[in-house]
Order: sequence, then structure tokens, then C-alpha cells
Amino acid sequence: MSDKTGPDDWAAVMGRAQKMWMDAWADSMAEGATKPGLGMAPPEGASAGPDMSEWMNAGAEAWAKGMEAWGKMMGDMTAAGQKADRRFAAPEWSENPIFDSLKHGYLAWSAKMMETVDAIDGVDDKSRDRLRFATKEFVDAMSPANFAATNPEVLAKAQKTQGDSIAKGMSNFFADMAAGQVTQSPENAFELGKDLATTPGKVIYETELFQLIHYAPTTEKVLETPLVIFPPWINRFYILDLTPEKSFVKWAVDQGVSLFMVSWKSADESIANIAMDDYVLGQIEVIDTIRDLLGVKKVHTIGYCVAGTVLAMTLALLHARGEADKVASATFFTAQVDFADAGDLNMFVSDETLSILEQLSAETGVTDGRVLAATFNMLRGRDLIWNYVVNNYLMGNEPRPFDLLHWNGDVTNLPAAWHRDYLARLYRDNLLVKPGAISIDGDAIDLTMIETPLYVQAGEQDHIAPAASVWKLLDHVKGPARFLLAGSGHIAGVVNPPAAKKYHYSVLPDGVQAKDLDAFVEKAKRSEGSWWPDWIDWLKSLDDTQVDAKGARQPGKGKLKPIEDAPGRYVKTR
Repeated sequence: MSDKTGPDDWAAVMGRAQKMWMDAWADSMAEGATKPGLGMAPPEGASAGPDMSEWMNAGAEAWAKGMEAWGKMMGDMTAAGQKADRRFAAPEWSENPIFDSLKHGYLAWSAKMMETVDAIDGVDDKSRDRLRFATKEFVDAMSPANFAATNPEVLAKAQKTQGDSIAKGMSNFFADMAAGQVTQSPENAFELGKDLATTPGKVIYETELFQLIHYAPTTEKVLETPLVIFPPWINRFYILDLTPEKSFVKWAVDQGVSLFMVSWKSADESIANIAMDDYVLGQIEVIDTIRDLLGVKKVHTIGYCVAGTVLAMTLALLHARGEADKVASATFFTAQVDFADAGDLNMFVSDETLSILEQLSAETGVTDGRVLAATFNMLRGRDLIWNYVVNNYLMGNEPRPFDLLHWNGDVTNLPAAWHRDYLARLYRDNLLVKPGAISIDGDAIDLTMIETPLYVQAGEQDHIAPAASVWKLLDHVKGPARFLLAGSGHIAGVVNPPAAKKYHYSVLPDGVQAKDLDAFVEKAKRSEGSWWPDWIDWLKSLDDTQVDAKGARQPGKGKLKPIEDAPGRYVKTR
């Protein structure tokens, strides 16, 4: 918006914008008084008629006065040495002196707030971490870009559309409230099996907890030792099988890997009693099923995130039972076993949080996946929450279709008791790295017994499983391990196909060792592009024996007949 805009223009825009917001709000209240998931209701005794309108207008006026005072405070502050910020990339933030001052004032204030956290005396490290996290959430929320009255782009569009953008934003807001989560990609933009998760295969085995997919080979010969991927049940497996261009599954199959994938069922009341033991024993059941189907002695394994944590338990249990030779190797994608430095997720493992989770799941025994999604989004609130508040609600735009964000919003439910147990025993109490502190199916778990060859991948910018925390896995196992530090974070650091020619990765040169992550970074050799070729070379270096891709190597051609086509129905269960 031009800096020549006059007071009358501003008044007209804001007056119409406020009316559109209030009308949309009142209409929604009149339709049902309370929307599903909205979490708010009129004051006691209020109606959805004129009284409701007066109540809301009074609230809006109070909000406007508060924003006016807040804006004046920000405008009085000065900025120094501020870095580029995507929230203020639009030219209006610099061309209009009012908004330029507001922007710089906010950036100076937010920087000072964060500095204050480190300057406070007499605070222990954990308390300081919690305070730092809370302060960051607060200053991100208070950005002038997040409020209609202090965002020049929002005001300009409201003026241009005669307030229709505000009405559309309100419609988007209430739709998301009813759904219980922020829309990051249009709901019907992608269809599983058609646009995503398209690698050909068959579901050949299933239990109440998982389906097992066998992918069709694309090469005449395949590695004799098959590979099974255990994805996290906190999310859908198709993060590793997005579009064909991004699919790790398709790429691995094209490298001659005989590949299987587990698709976990989104929890409902029928599996609410599933516990930690069930996931470990489920992994062993999958391993034994594949060994029996193909007539092989061992399999390669991959565990992603929480499934990698449980894979470490599986390896320890197999070693304890003298069955370690069932697993030829284990690859860990951004997986933690030592949670001493687990990052910001440690903010969500207090007794209060666990009590709230128990209350939320009291009726069904299931943790709603939308609760988990909100937690993970909070870790990157600026990008995954406030970005969409501005775009969807204030600007009235529709989010653009994006396969990765479609997956991110495709939430899964968890068995609530398992979820709390996982947070308490692993994140809070860090028992997994204490030999014998955890038992599975009657056997004590000791990670120091693991001698299986390992490939451990971490992401430089991972905010869910920090690289330093992933590294600690090496401190608790005996076997040979190759550590790789990939560019980017928890998702993009893993899903980085070679054809994309993006990011980079670092590994230690042959014969070089490092005692910790800092030493690794200092000594490692950096290479550009995807780390996937490094991984397949490592896998084949263990055993490159090949067999014909015939008989049971073809999905459904062995003793296990096809149940349905991939990706199966479990991944579509909400």
C-alpha cells in the first residue's frame, strides 16, 4: 500500500474489514452456536443475535485499542543490524515509513527479548531452555505481520477486494477450526495411489497393527538380502514414496533392492491397548515373515525416527535371545536412543503435559493425531503456523498444493498409553540407554549388546531429532557404524533424491574417527547432492550377492498371496 494513503482511506478499509470479520463470525455462531473443535462459546446468557454482535464488536474494539498501543510502542523502538526476514519481504514493509518503523521496532524488541533469556541469573539449564522456547513462541506470535491492523499486505488486499478477502479468511478460519487443524495444502489436491504412494506393489500380510507391502522389482536381478523399512507410526509411510521423482522407495527398487515397507494402522479403540512391546515384536514378526517368504537367513532394516528408536530395541532383544543374525544391517534415519539432549520436544514431557494427554484420551484410549501435529508445528511455528494464519485467514488465500505439506497434514492417531509411556520412559527418564532399565517381552534391553552393522543418518537442521542427539547412538553400541550428516532437516534431509541435486552430506574419510559430533564436523569430508548413493554403496559393500527377480521375489507370487494393491487401506484409514 502506498505511503500516500490517507486517513479516510485507512478508516474505510478498516471499517469494512472489521464489519466483514464480525458478520462472518456472527453468521458462524448463528449456524450452530459452537463449531466442532472451535473451543469457544458466547458468554453465559448471550445469544447469536444482536446481543452477540454487540459482544463481538466490544471485543473487537478492545482488541483494536490494544493493538494501537502495541503499535505505538513498537514504532518508538529502533532497529540495529537486522537480518532479512521473509515475514517482511513485501516492499510495503520498507516503502511505507509507518510499517518500516513498526517492522524494525518489532525486530529490535524480539531480539532483545531473546537476549534477556540468556542474561537471567540463577536459572538452571532445563528451565532456561523452556523459557527460551516459550519466549520464541511469544515473540513469533506477536509479529505485526500476524495482525490485520498492522500488516500492510493484508490492508492493501482488504481495500482492493472491498473486504472480501477478510470474509474469505474468516471462512477459512472456521473451516480449519471445524477440522481441528490448520490447512497447509488443499485437502483434495492429492490422492493416494494416484498422485502419491504410486510405486507398484502388493499388500501381502497384515495384522491389526500393520500391513506389509512388497514392491515389484524393476531389475532382472535383485540383492539376495531383502530390505524392510519401518516408518514412524506417528506419520504415514508415504513420506518415503511421494511423487515418483521424490520417492526413496522407487529409487531403492531401481537400484536392485528387494524392498518391503510396513504401513502402520492409525490407532482406534480396537488397538488402544497396544504397548511398546507390541511394536518391537511387530518388527520381529515382519522380519521373520520376510525371511520365511524368501527363504533367506537375514534382512536389511531401516528405522525412521521413532521406528528407528524401536528398531534399536528390536536389535537389542534379538541379541539377547541369540537371534542377532536375523538382521544383516540397520539404517537409522534421524533416530534417537539417548534423549539427554533431545531438543525442543523435551518441552512437552512434563508431568503436566502427560496429565493433559491422559485427560484428552480418557474416553477412547487414543491420542488424536491433530494434537501431535500441533506439537510438531509449534517447533517451527513461524513457518508452519503463523505463515498460514497470515496467508489463509488474514489474506483470504488458499494454500497451494504441496505434496510434502499434504503428508504433514495427513495425521495419524496413537495408542495413548503407549504415547505417554514413550514420552515418560524415553524422553523424560532416558531409560533406554540404561542397561536393563527397560524390558521387552520379559527380556531386559541392553543397547551395548548390539553388534549389527549400522548406518546412522542425521540432519544438520533437524528440529525434531537434533544431530547431536542422533550421534549419541554411536556411544551405546559395539558394532561398526557409519555416521552421515545430511544437509537440511528431519524430512528434507532424508527425502533428497539424487536427481534433485540439492543439499549436501558429510562423512568421515576412511580410517578417520571422531569422538563426538563437533570432532566429526571438523574432520568430515563434505560432498554435494544426495546421500542416497553413499548409502546404497554401503549396503552393497556388506553383501552384493544377487538373485533372479522371480518367484517369491515378485509380490504375491510366493506363499503369501496378495491382499490388495499398494499402498493398501491402512494408510488411508483416518
